[in-house]
Amino acid sequence: MRIKEKTILVLGATGGIGSGLCDELYHQGARLAVAAFHDEERLEKKAKEWQAYHQKVDSRDIDQVQIFVESVQKSMGPIYGAVNCTGSILLKPAHMTRAEEWNDTIALNLTSSFALVRACTRFMRSEGGSIVLLSSAAARLGLANHEAIAAAKAGVIGLTKSAAATYASQKIRVNCIAPGLVDTRMSERITSSENALKSSLAMHPLQRIGKTDDIKRALMFFLDPENDWITGQTLGVDGGLAEIK
Repeated sequence: MRIKEKTILVLGATGGIGSGLCDELYHQGARLAVAAFHDEERLEKKAKEWQAYHQKVDSRDIDQVQIFVESVQKSMGPIYGAVNCTGSILLKPAHMTRAEEWNDTIALNLTSSFALVRACTRFMRSEGGSIVLLSSAAARLGLANHEAIAAAKAGVIGLTKSAAATYASQKIRVNCIAPGLVDTRMSERITSSENALKSSLAMHPLQRIGKTDDIKRALMFFLDPENDWITGQTLGVDGGLAEIK
């Protein structure tokens, strides 16, 4: 893997998937620029471990993301890779979803991804690079009570395809991971319930939920410069959930 000394920017770096990815990138010798919004103390602690440039950034705010990316470019030089690990889980039928829940779900999952693509492509056009976004198996398979999150994550897949087409001539690759249920702090409301976990296990053909390492490896694959003939793809890392029965 030729990631050593390359600058990689990660939004949502303190979550389960984000921190696992940053651990791996650090061990591979990448230069990290990390951002998160909640738990600033954890961000400070993890950034010190990773020797990373860091800022508190609300990734729902397009302007904040733009300012962060500009500061990374100015402080660290060319940005090779960017990953959006910001996200949320909302399991509610449409008629029970409040307007603010809808707006926040779209902002956390889709707007944050658009903000990253918008900001980073401005600086990657001269040297190329790799952008990786996170969608969900729920965007590819009709699941009850997933209307808001499925819509947001389907938007991420559409964004991936269009941005990949727009920036291919500048050698900017844009790809996407679509996980099933992954065991993180964000999914604790599901995994901590015996009945909900049992139901989730039954939905995944490989009969286990995901681990952060499963997603980390897929993200690293798309970031790896050796895989520079792949763009516009959505990779299901979901135990078979979205494709087989």
